[in-house]
Amino acid sequence: LTRALKGDSKTRGNWGEMVLARVLELSGLQAGREFETQLSGTPSEGKRVQPDVVVQLPGSRQVVIDAKVSLVAYDAYCAAENIDAQKVAMKDHITSIKKHAKGLSAKNYQGIESITTIDYVLMFMPIEAAFTDAMRQDRSIFDDAISNKVLIVTPSTLLAVLRTIESIWKHERQTKNAVEIARQAGALHDKFVGFTDDLLSIGNRLGQAQGSYEAALKKLSEGKGNLVRSVKTLDALGAKTKKQFAAALDDVDDPETKVQHAGPVLGLVADDAQESK
Repeated sequence: LTRALKGDSKTRGNWGEMVLARVLELSGLQAGREFETQLSGTPSEGKRVQPDVVVQLPGSRQVVIDAKVSLVAYDAYCAAENIDAQKVAMKDHITSIKKHAKGLSAKNYQGIESITTIDYVLMFMPIEAAFTDAMRQDRSIFDDAISNKVLIVTPSTLLAVLRTIESIWKHERQTKNAVEIARQAGALHDKFVGFTDDLLSIGNRLGQAQGSYEAALKKLSEGKGNLVRSVKTLDALGAKTKKQFAAALDDVDDPETKVQHAGPVLGLVADDAQESK
C-alpha cells in the first residue's frame, strides 16, 4: 500500500483497480455477464474515455465505476509529524477529491452511445479512512460530488451497492424463469389437449370401423342366401376345393343346402352304381 501511494499515477491506479476487482469478486457479480472492465467509448462532444468498470443493470442500463483517485496528499497527511503539516496535507487531499469528482463529471460517460448509464457515476476510493477523514474536515465533499452527478463510494459502501445489484439480477432471472415455466407449461397443456383429441378421434374411428366390420360380417355369414352358405353349396355340389372355412364360419349352414347335398350330381352317381350291379 505504501509503495502504491508513493508510486507514480499508473501504479496508484492499478492498485485502486485491484481493490475494486476484489470488491466485485465479493459481490457475486460475474465478469462478462453482470459487469465488464476496460470498455471504451467516445461521448458526442468529447475525447475517447475508458471507465474502469461498467456494471450491467436489468433493462439495458449500466453503472459506471471509476477507481482512479489520487491519494498522495492523504499519504502525506498520514506521515505528517505535526498538526500544521497535517492541516496542509488534508486540505490538499480534500482539494484532490473535489477536483477528481469534477473531472469525472466532465468525462460525460452518459454521453457514450453504447452505454445507457444511470444519472450518477460511482467514484471509488479504495481506502475507507481516506474518505472518512476528509469528510470529518469538510462535509461539502459529498454534496459537491452529488451536484456533479458523482457518488463517492468506498469498499464497504460499494460492496453494499453491488450486492443490491446482484440481488436485483437474481430476482430478474427468477422472474424470467417463472415466465418461461409458465410458457412451457401452457405449451405442454395445449399439446396434451391436442393428443387427447386425437386419441378420442382414433377411438371414434375404430368404433366406426368395428361397426362396419360387424355389418359386413352379417352380410357375409348371416341370413338366407348369405355368401358363406352360397360358397358352401358349391363345395357340397362337388366343387374342387383345397381350403376350409375358419371355425367361426364353419357352423354357418342352411337346411336347404342339406337337401341339395343329395342333388343331381350325387343322385346320378348313385343311379350309375345301381345299374352297374
